[in-house]
Amino acid sequence: MTLTHTPRAALRRLEREHVSEPPVAPPVKRPRGYLQAFPRGNFNGRALLIVTGLLVTFGTIAVASASEGQSAASGGSQWTIMIHDVIYLGFGIFALYVMSRIRIDQLVRKAPLLMVGGLGLLVAVKAVGLTANGGKRWLNLRVIDLQPSEMFKLFTVLFVAWLVEQHHDELNNWMQLAMWTLPVAVGCGLILVEPDIGTMSVVAIIAFVMLGVAGLSGRLMAMIVSLGVVGFYGYMKFNPYSYARFFSFLHPNSDLQGTGYQLLQSKIGLGAGGLSGLGLGHSREKWGLLPNPHTDFIFTIIGEELGIIGTLFVIALFVAFLFAAVRIAQKCTNDVYRLVAMGIAAWITLEAIINIASVVGWWAVTGIPLPFFSYGGTALITELAAVGLLYNIAHDQSRSHGVSLREYVRADFRASMERRAPARSGPISRPRSIPPARSPRRR
Repeated sequence: MTLTHTPRAALRRLEREHVSEPPVAPPVKRPRGYLQAFPRGNFNGRALLIVTGLLVTFGTIAVASASEGQSAASGGSQWTIMIHDVIYLGFGIFALYVMSRIRIDQLVRKAPLLMVGGLGLLVAVKAVGLTANGGKRWLNLRVIDLQPSEMFKLFTVLFVAWLVEQHHDELNNWMQLAMWTLPVAVGCGLILVEPDIGTMSVVAIIAFVMLGVAGLSGRLMAMIVSLGVVGFYGYMKFNPYSYARFFSFLHPNSDLQGTGYQLLQSKIGLGAGGLSGLGLGHSREKWGLLPNPHTDFIFTIIGEELGIIGTLFVIALFVAFLFAAVRIAQKCTNDVYRLVAMGIAAWITLEAIINIASVVGWWAVTGIPLPFFSYGGTALITELAAVGLLYNIAHDQSRSHGVSLREYVRADFRASMERRAPARSGPISRPRSIPPARSPRRR
């Protein structure tokens, strides 16, 4: 039978069978777990890795040269400290890789737990920590002498980001701000009693900068600065030794054999370097004249061996790091992750500024290391973990919705409940003042 003689019902059935169905979109796969694929392809991320690679390479060479005298004095090989630094660098690269793959939303969500763990480690330092150079700051874990105050910097960055994400409607009230930032304040107090006023100041400034970027009111920022000045004055008033050591940079020649000795030797080393330096490995200060040449005063050894050219190259690397981190923050589409990037940028840049200013005599010597250069396992591993997090943020494409701090308004409970109540659909109810009409009663 031909198609022309087919009944209409059969034709309709054939048409329905041959109509192509619309394509069904594949289900969106939501990431599971805590890790994702290693991100690639972002120019800002690659620039960050290149700058960081130059920093740690130059830093390892500087540690190898600056630690010769200390290694020889301990009776071991002249490369002992450098070998340990390379081992720490390996752990740091692994931390960078893990943090570049971790899901940032999960990490920020776990920030309160990380803060609790950081506070627990600081309490453990107070109880069973190692004492060296007048400070009790380390935990002996056999493999490494862990310094929890260095880890607490990264925990503070993540915790403040979580705080802004979850409580941005409340933080512009001073009582709410004091309550929610109490863990950071407690951590600063525990670091201060180690004692380590330098690290405590860095942690406090990191939190202050992040809250300012998030939109904290000028009135509350002025109040925080005032409280910080009063607290600093009170601490120095009741600690004469800390006062004398902190302000010794203002008059270093008054006690050249005591508080001013280290700064004096630092200036001698920088002056001896001149324009091009004495040559790599030819420092004189590292042979017992300058205390801590491979840690807090490694910038002095760089200036002595490589001159002004070497020191300007180090400063240029930190400026490039700052530009790369700020560029990543500018391109970030997630406000919470942008805060994390700005916190890390403030942390690394602030420490570099304080360290360099200290060794040239423009600021107090407070034990702040030069990031990626100064010898120290926990500091290097934590800094590289922060770089991995920055690299992760550079590739992130997620978006956030309005997490900047707003003016705190104390709302009436009933009014807030009425605003949250959904609008009712249907006919408009009659006013209560007009009773409804009654139907006549049947008799």
